[in-house]
Amino acid sequence: MEDQGHASCVTSIRRDKDLSGQNLTNVPLDLNNETQSLDLSHNPLVKLQAAPFQRLSQLCFLKATSCGLRQTHQMKYLESFDLSFNSIVLDKPCFWPIHITSLSLSNNNLGNKVFSFLSQYLQRIDLSKTGITGLTQEDLSQFPMLTHLFLSSNSIKVIPTDLSPTLVSLYIDQNTITSISWESLAGLPSLRTLKAGDNPFVCSCDSYWFMTALNKSLLPDWPLDYTCSTPPSMADLPMSEYRTSRMSCEAWLQAAVALPVTMLIVLALCSAFYACDGVWYTKMLWVWIRVKRRGQKQANLLNNTTFRYHSFISYSHQDSAWVESKLVPSLEGAGLSLCIHERDFVPGQWIVDNIINCVEASYKTLFVLSNHFVQSEWCNYELFFAQHRAIDAQQDSLVFILLEPIPTNSLPKKFLKLRRLLMQQTYLEWPMDERKQQVFWVNLRSMLQVADHRILKDMALELAQSASLIPDDLVPLLK
Repeated sequence: MEDQGHASCVTSIRRDKDLSGQNLTNVPLDLNNETQSLDLSHNPLVKLQAAPFQRLSQLCFLKATSCGLRQTHQMKYLESFDLSFNSIVLDKPCFWPIHITSLSLSNNNLGNKVFSFLSQYLQRIDLSKTGITGLTQEDLSQFPMLTHLFLSSNSIKVIPTDLSPTLVSLYIDQNTITSISWESLAGLPSLRTLKAGDNPFVCSCDSYWFMTALNKSLLPDWPLDYTCSTPPSMADLPMSEYRTSRMSCEAWLQAAVALPVTMLIVLALCSAFYACDGVWYTKMLWVWIRVKRRGQKQANLLNNTTFRYHSFISYSHQDSAWVESKLVPSLEGAGLSLCIHERDFVPGQWIVDNIINCVEASYKTLFVLSNHFVQSEWCNYELFFAQHRAIDAQQDSLVFILLEPIPTNSLPKKFLKLRRLLMQQTYLEWPMDERKQQVFWVNLRSMLQVADHRILKDMALELAQSASLIPDDLVPLLK
């Protein structure tokens, strides 16, 4: 029968009863049974007994703030219940009115367990300053009609995703939230008010979306209540002054820009490396390290070693016809011992080791220079080893024959040393005139002979005779 007698709380004339601040220790029993709104605030009420409310079948709104209340009985029809600033103890599940839609428990030390004691019909919940330390989607899943949630002044660190799709207002200011992400609000399509000021926001990329994309009309306390806590350079400054770029905060965009830029840089470096003969210089560096390991042995080479060859001949394979038909017969016919790669390299041994061994076993290294020579990679190796030998052991161990004109400015960059050597050191040019060729051979043989007095004298006489400076009949007498 009580169900039939209950009237709607939405009427044109609401009957209110204000008993606040009257030092009541119990609720009066003679209240008008048509009372719809009752205010019992600021009275020393420790518990709300059931008896005074049994007759109040019309009661919809009950306010009992700052009364020191610890307990209250279940009221069947109450729609709005304000129990703020009390000492409510949660010891009985579902002790709230069955169909209650608005409940305020602010300023009660309740903790996270409060959610398991609430009614599923609630549309408005005020849990400000109740000691809540965390919030999950499961905490609110039991409230399918929740539209207003007040969680101010707690210790909540994160707004969970999919909080409640029906929420219209969310107050979460004065907590310990450091950032608000797009994901945390994406599940709130109905949200119209978000109060989140006075939180220790980190002004970094974590707040990029909040600063740049969030509609600030949702924030009634923007921008005054939003300040940066970190980094130190931004501490206590308004968040509205924080500036950052999308590029610096979005990793995928950084990668999208960095990848092609990196590829271009690598391509440019590779092109420069190739254009400057970097591959060749790298190979030379590695081989140079091998040569340097010989250290002191090579420095004492001339004093401790008998040379096997007068000269190691370095030439391009494309110049082999001249070498085999003219150079080798002329020098070996004069008793010189020559090392030629096509004939004297040890089969099966690494080519570089063959080159090193032959250069070190020869008194001189003779280079047959031509345009083919400067295009040959193996000739480059041979020149490289011979140059280092000249530096470490024997300064005059290099002999150059210019088989054909080679403009020094046409030499590749990796032949800068050769260009310098040709500018500083005397070299022999192969003449086309046969008479001059005789002088050429005498000069060449004298450069390659091991230096002893007798041989030098013979070479001097042969040179003078070839130049027609001494008659043939006087030569035996001079010898």
